[in-house]
Amino acid sequence: MTTLTKETLSHLDWLEADAIHILREVAGQCANPALLFSGGKDSICLLRLAEKAFRPGCFPFPLLHIDTGHNYPEVVAFRDLRAAELGARLIVRSVEDSMARGTVVLKHPDESRNRHQSVTLLEAIEEFGFDACIGGARRDEEKARAKERIMSFRDEFGQWDPKNQRPELWSLYNARTHKGENIRAFPISDWTELDVWQYIGREGLQLPSIYFAHTRRVVRANGRLRPVTALTPARPGERVESLRVRFRTVGDIPCTAPVESDADTIDKILAETAVTSLSERGATRLDDQTSEAAMEERKRAGYF
Repeated sequence: MTTLTKETLSHLDWLEADAIHILREVAGQCANPALLFSGGKDSICLLRLAEKAFRPGCFPFPLLHIDTGHNYPEVVAFRDLRAAELGARLIVRSVEDSMARGTVVLKHPDESRNRHQSVTLLEAIEEFGFDACIGGARRDEEKARAKERIMSFRDEFGQWDPKNQRPELWSLYNARTHKGENIRAFPISDWTELDVWQYIGREGLQLPSIYFAHTRRVVRANGRLRPVTALTPARPGERVESLRVRFRTVGDIPCTAPVESDADTIDKILAETAVTSLSERGATRLDDQTSEAAMEERKRAGYF
């Protein structure tokens, strides 16, 4: 029998082993965790890691999705299908419900609801008494996320303080909280976008179709492409084009831009990702472009 050694393990094996360790630490230290699952590629990887960490038993947490009501239908359909395939409990809470309660108020009807997910998430945490939320955020996505620890402490108001974080020496993690406090755990924090796609390819994971190149009606605006949909129609003077595009990351429709691409297979996406010079959020997430500190401000208020 062949014995696995440091020399025979690939970098994906090491990343996978660390992520499984983190998932088990959350399950061992926290009384009532939840795994944030949107149907996006990073949370799909989290589900595979959770399978390897806990199967053949049931997941020791439900899946939780904070739905803006403006998500791409392909992604929502995939979310429901994957949860059903795994026999996992899926909890969906909607920003629209928060709007009906008056806890979310839009500045104007066309405003992206993405940042308002923070309110709905905090309401869901209080409703179910979750003491930890496991998410698929990665440090290479955005500079504010690069500051965050793997076990990210949030106070009783759901706030994150980048200057008040717990040490994480020798892979020792502290997920303990008092009542009302919360941990956000990020098992794939040290992964890159390329690592994620390599893992998807190795594991043969299924994804929503919009991650692969397809033809879509778009307009060019401020150096980016904006999809033409019922929520984001072309404005006067804008020229509508039908282009081959794909999505590198997926948020709600008004804040997520596709990129021009002919990459319609995993291998083509890997080749494209290996040479890109822009992070996926920097290239495609319009809500991160409002200010230099946009993401950090949202995280301080309770964002993922």
